[in-house]
Amino acid sequence: MTHLKPGDEAPSFAGVDQHGNAISNEHYKGKKVVLYFYPKDDTPGCTAEACDFNNNLSTLQSKGFEIIGVSPDSVKKHDKFATKYGLSFPLIADEEKTVIQAYGVWGLKKFMGREYEGVYRETFVINEEGMIEHVITKVQTKAAADQILALYQ
Repeated sequence: MTHLKPGDEAPSFAGVDQHGNAISNEHYKGKKVVLYFYPKDDTPGCTAEACDFNNNLSTLQSKGFEIIGVSPDSVKKHDKFATKYGLSFPLIADEEKTVIQAYGVWGLKKFMGREYEGVYRETFVINEEGMIEHVITKVQTKAAADQILALYQ
């Protein structure tokens, strides 16, 4: 689990999205960012989460949020995933796990009695000044957007 908490300065992030565009926190100064980390493209939970954000994108953007997904998948895999589901927000390809490790979302996981290293599904809401406002460690993949919106009612 992450070591970051609300009130901490958000670590810098940079990478390339599914279209080959450079993405970094510098592009989002003065905006609220929902930076969400997920394990793998085109798996049931990750697809549900991405589609939920995409289906609620206009509502989230009307409240001032920009959505950015991050996983260790490649640009090519992100492009295929985004195209298949019509995703309209950037997915950072973090194959070197630089951003993933900066946010502390890489570590030992267990699934069906097997232990392995992987990405923790966590979401960070970063305010206009680059500070972490919220950390969601128990993401509801089918209601990820509602979890964000509920924090600002």
